[in-house]
Amino acid sequence: MRVALNLEQLLHRPPGGIGRYSAELARLLPVDAPGADRVELLPFVARHERVTVEAALIPFALEHLDPARLALPRIVLDDLWNDLGLGDLRRLSRRLRDFDVVHAPSLAVPPKSGAKLVVTVHDAAPILFPKTYTRRGRWFHERGFAAAAKRADAVIAPTGVAADEVAGCTPIPRSRIRVVPHGVVQREVGDGLVASTRANLAIGDAPYVLWVGTLEPRKNVGVLVEGFRRMVERDDLPHRLVVVGPKGWLGAAEALREPAAALGKRILFTGPVRADRLLALFRGADLLALPSVHEGFGLPVIEAMSQATPVVCADIPVLHEVGGDAARYVAPHEPDAWATELAALLHDDAARRDLGAAGRARASQFTWERCAEQTREVYRDVLKG
Repeated sequence: MRVALNLEQLLHRPPGGIGRYSAELARLLPVDAPGADRVELLPFVARHERVTVEAALIPFALEHLDPARLALPRIVLDDLWNDLGLGDLRRLSRRLRDFDVVHAPSLAVPPKSGAKLVVTVHDAAPILFPKTYTRRGRWFHERGFAAAAKRADAVIAPTGVAADEVAGCTPIPRSRIRVVPHGVVQREVGDGLVASTRANLAIGDAPYVLWVGTLEPRKNVGVLVEGFRRMVERDDLPHRLVVVGPKGWLGAAEALREPAAALGKRILFTGPVRADRLLALFRGADLLALPSVHEGFGLPVIEAMSQATPVVCADIPVLHEVGGDAARYVAPHEPDAWATELAALLHDDAARRDLGAAGRARASQFTWERCAEQTREVYRDVLKG
């Protein structure tokens, strides 16, 4: 089986969770064993300079790949594919002449080009929360939903909640959606890497609460900052709030300047960090706090749990599906509730240990290897049908 996989998301700034998902598929989908189960990967990206593509692969440890570079830039491809249904991959690169499946890990939906088409739809946020996206972002997603509904042989969603949401808000029927959960890198992180990461990012020796993601409106980081500020005012706790991830859109990062100023040195914005240091940040945190009003999966929840770090997250259905009984849940719009829950856990070492142990057991159920195998099963099914 030859699979053409779009890796354009790795060149987005920021690549976000879809970038991590795409990279893990690229790493794990290929199977070299002879016979019917052999999978050959044909990665591709839009038109970029070779050096740009090579640099984008390095943070994801994919330097060994040499994606085909299509003849057209991203913005032209998006319009051709999603709006007009044009742009046959076979005509856009000599290296993409023979494949069985095309997989679009985001809503940039190429034409089927004579092969089966699989599209991953992560959520319906642009429909449910249109004000949290730019005008161009809304248009891109709306056309992508329509293209996936019209052309995809199968659609993948990362959770049952996301699958139901997509089916309820877009033309994609629920019967065509397969749930394939994301995974997490199951890796032990030593004390040395935790210490060097603290030093490298100027966190110091103080204990800290962690938030990880892309700073965009639906991540609701302002409520966490305000809740943390109220906790600091009320409780004798030495913790810092460490905010990790790139700036997103619609001024979400800039909106935090004033509330963050009230915390002074008690809050630290690190920007994006490389993968090994991110794991070390999860490992070193006293807890992860994720107040999102919406997620398609909520990858930081499982990433923190894999390092036995307790999780406090928003009380929304998708995070219950992912976190189960191994997390604490707080109403996403109530800073006082966040202040109370953070303080309660930070004062209770035994509760944090118990929650961390439960989280590690929960995270063991989510692996990228399992995600890749279930994705291959989707490919096999569409080829049979």
